[in-house]
Amino acid sequence: MYLERVTRSITPPTLLPPTHVGRIRYYIFLKDVLILALGAFGGPQAHMAMLLKYMVCKRKYLTEAELIELNALCQILPGPTSTQTITAIGFKVGGPNLAYLTLLVWIAPAVSIMTIMGLSISYLHQHNIPLNFTRFIQPMAVGFMIYAGYKIGLKVIQNKTSVLLAALAAIITYFLQSPWVTPLILLAGGLVTASQYKKHERLVEKKPLQVQWANFILFLSVAFAAAIIGGITKWLPMRLFENFYRNGSFIFGGGQVLIPLLFTEFVQFKKYLSSQEFLSGLAIAQVVPGPVFSFTAFIGTLSMRKWGIGGELLGSFMATAGIFLPGTFLIFFVYRFWNQLKQYRVIRASLEGINSASVGLIATSAILLFQPMAQSPINAGIVLGTFSLLVFTKIPHPFIILAGLLAGFVL
Repeated sequence: MYLERVTRSITPPTLLPPTHVGRIRYYIFLKDVLILALGAFGGPQAHMAMLLKYMVCKRKYLTEAELIELNALCQILPGPTSTQTITAIGFKVGGPNLAYLTLLVWIAPAVSIMTIMGLSISYLHQHNIPLNFTRFIQPMAVGFMIYAGYKIGLKVIQNKTSVLLAALAAIITYFLQSPWVTPLILLAGGLVTASQYKKHERLVEKKPLQVQWANFILFLSVAFAAAIIGGITKWLPMRLFENFYRNGSFIFGGGQVLIPLLFTEFVQFKKYLSSQEFLSGLAIAQVVPGPVFSFTAFIGTLSMRKWGIGGELLGSFMATAGIFLPGTFLIFFVYRFWNQLKQYRVIRASLEGINSASVGLIATSAILLFQPMAQSPINAGIVLGTFSLLVFTKIPHPFIILAGLLAGFVL
């Protein structure tokens, strides 16, 4: 804002070279993105409100209708919804180069904090310092997960089909705990409701799709290359990248849906983290601004704790790159023909099943995370109390988690 005022006071905008005017506009845009990255607490819903305030009402980078459409597009695509939305805004304002810078500025604060948290947990583990101070925020994290499922369920569980899909997703993923089951459940849910596309309103005019395939080819090429190189070399950093890239390619519905996949793969299946460490990191992620997907930096750090601090930083980088790149490639690919794609009813219909199945996944994840601590009535009370605070009060999420951490230190 200050830079903009100074520019206007010195030289009329019409006398500035076009490239200079554009460069100043990009700097101001990235400054706005950084402000959002440092103050956007509360997940995609809260992020959407802040995007409306800063990007639409204050700066007018796009209209409210355009923001709503972009958010709808990013909900259909796999990947982090808020990150894809703000990256797409960067694409609209300044093309792909500004979009990549937007991505880096948006994720940098949260990823840095979660990496530091991972390094701290690793240090405590190496020096046999117990994580007793996190004993209250672990059941609180389960309460947050139940609340996330509750909020999503209120929006998407609207008929018998959605109830059935949620129940089946919960049952199947509870008994078949495999990294590959969850994305298949999400795809199956989308196919079920896609077959009911005739319920949606038909658009009168349709224009033929004109698709530029470069970013989609890049998306697939990176996936296959990571899988092949990781399989041949068995190099842990590359295998981590492939794991997170695969997860990022199949996540519909945001960070809450990502948690069950991460827990299944990295705690139950590969045992890179303990359940206690996972829950501690998940709770800390609730007080960190920016994308929920930054939690992956914490997991990547701890997954390579045997490699020393350099390996832990590399693990954080590979996890972060792996989880955020698929959604970025896909939004770059689809955004170019989004106005044509949204004409098709089958696309809009598939989202219903994906969202319904995601509610079941969150329910299963909450149950699995709570089972190790279920014997303590205190833990059950903390879960219920956290959920009640989230539902019936307007206390900011960070304050709830910080209160839990403080109680852990004091008691």
